[in-house]
Amino acid sequence: MTDPSATPPDHRPDRRPGGRTARVRAQVLDAVRAELAEGGHEGLTMEGVATRAGVHRATVYRRWRDVGGLLVDLIAAAGEIEWQPPDTGSLRGDLTALNQEIQQSLVVRPSFAVALMAVSFHSEQAAQAQRKLWADRYAQCAVLVERAAERGELPSPVPLHTDARSLLIAATAPIYHQLVLLHDDPDPGLPERAAEAAVSAAVAGAFSVARESGG
Repeated sequence: MTDPSATPPDHRPDRRPGGRTARVRAQVLDAVRAELAEGGHEGLTMEGVATRAGVHRATVYRRWRDVGGLLVDLIAAAGEIEWQPPDTGSLRGDLTALNQEIQQSLVVRPSFAVALMAVSFHSEQAAQAQRKLWADRYAQCAVLVERAAERGELPSPVPLHTDARSLLIAATAPIYHQLVLLHDDPDPGLPERAAEAAVSAAVAGAFSVARESGG
């Protein structure tokens, strides 16, 4: 589950040849990313975004209305990235690769991922959009757990199964805790250790829940 707020330049949405609307959206959202990374939410203004994007501010106001609208569309654009969860052949490998992606998105400077998380505490619109995006990413990454169960890596005694979301949260939380909460230096070994700990807990049944009827 690569950090949903990271949007590599070669995967920006709506980069179709032609289409002025698509080009304007890409320019404006690029500008929002840059403004957030440099000045945070407090420094984000419609005028600043329009100037950086090279777009008339009336266009920005007409389409996005306010800063909240810009942030919601920015998060929506992150959800449009074509990304697939890792597939290394083992759950431990998959979670390690996932953690490495997340760690990289948090240590790059300036970190747009960190800036966007901060925004969610200041804008309820952004917070709602981000919650939806994270829910979508967790659902997308559930395949890691499904594959592991099919390989026999996880316990599956009827009527129980491993709750994918709980396992994913346990595996990735140490990365956020170290880098976002504690502001520690990145630990190259943490992605693998956190993955291994989560897998061990899952094998022990820590994330086993009752299957829904019909599931």
